[in-house]
Amino acid sequence: MADNKRYNSQLDGAEFATLAVRAGYERTQEHEHSEAMFLTSSYVFGNAQEAAAVFAGDEEGNVYTRYTNPTVRTFEQRLAALEGAQQCVATASGMSAIFSMILALLNPGDHIVSSRSIFGSTNVQFKKYVSKLGITVDYVSLTDINEWRDAIKDNTKLFFLESPSNPMNEVGDLAALVELAHSNDILVAVDNCFCTPALQQPLKYGVDVVIHSATKFIDGQGRTLGGAVLGSHELMEEVVGVLRSVGPTMSPFNAWVMLKGLETLKLRMKAHSENAMALALWLKDQPSVNAVHYAGLPEHPQHELAKSQQKDFGGVLAFEVSGGKEAAWSVIDSTRMFSITANLGDAKTTITHPATTTHCRVDPADRERAGITDGLIRIACGIEDIEDIKRDLSFGLSRI
Repeated sequence: MADNKRYNSQLDGAEFATLAVRAGYERTQEHEHSEAMFLTSSYVFGNAQEAAAVFAGDEEGNVYTRYTNPTVRTFEQRLAALEGAQQCVATASGMSAIFSMILALLNPGDHIVSSRSIFGSTNVQFKKYVSKLGITVDYVSLTDINEWRDAIKDNTKLFFLESPSNPMNEVGDLAALVELAHSNDILVAVDNCFCTPALQQPLKYGVDVVIHSATKFIDGQGRTLGGAVLGSHELMEEVVGVLRSVGPTMSPFNAWVMLKGLETLKLRMKAHSENAMALALWLKDQPSVNAVHYAGLPEHPQHELAKSQQKDFGGVLAFEVSGGKEAAWSVIDSTRMFSITANLGDAKTTITHPATTTHCRVDPADRERAGITDGLIRIACGIEDIEDIKRDLSFGLSRI
């Protein structure tokens, strides 16, 4: 234990890259260099009295891996350090993170105001399953603060948004939304999947809850599923309660993999962002491309806002081609190196057609309002050489 105290004291005031490699870890009695993986479902107590005290919460200790596991706890503490959060609760996936937050913080009869520019599965979760809890959701433009203001009701308890949004790269004004919400006793939750804490830390703007699909950039290599909810101890205590009673738990193995992803997060996000910026500029000059949606471009409507909130612009962009679905599918199918998959945040570049994959279950009218046309293609830039990325995409674009 003395070694752990010395080890962790060195992190006081440490910078992001150091915290990504070192934060949250306490070595075991084996003095291992790499984080230990605790593949156990339960824990043994010295006697019945000790077991009773730990179960009651009178003494600290591990109870059951559904909500207490040393490897998962290391991941939680490290991600919390990177986001600047008091506490992180790891979950089985990004979707379970969102649902766990809602179960924890809202009640039947409550109302959510959500950006309409959200992941398709989030939209379906709200409309099909959250509604069963007696919680209503209204949708507004991410970028129009007046729509958020007009949507507030007496029972509104939560603002929910992605910034940047999937797949259109819209950016919400976090400070303005927080000011509006808090003046009406409303919580603000931000899905920070596209930026990760390497590029954006929403809690610094007063946001109450940060959500992650750790499956994406935090893992970074398409290996495992995971999610996270971050915020104050007070709010996260309720999320832990959901984990304990409902069980949307991150496995110790997945947590260990995510820890390895966090070690290289800053380096990877820089590489993803550089490739996406170069690709966006290249796409602008392609005659078959009608529009490019990437906040790094000076002509993007929220470019200056993104510059003020983010350290960089991330690895995901979308662009529109002439010819609708047939042309978009032709471009996608002509790629030779890209992975045709709806996942993102991978070291490998991925490409997908949002209207028929990630947002296929969204009502067509809602898709149209969100700007997701049949000619829209989303690319999540990997860390391959940018010239190879351009070349692979050029095969299909030259045929339109």
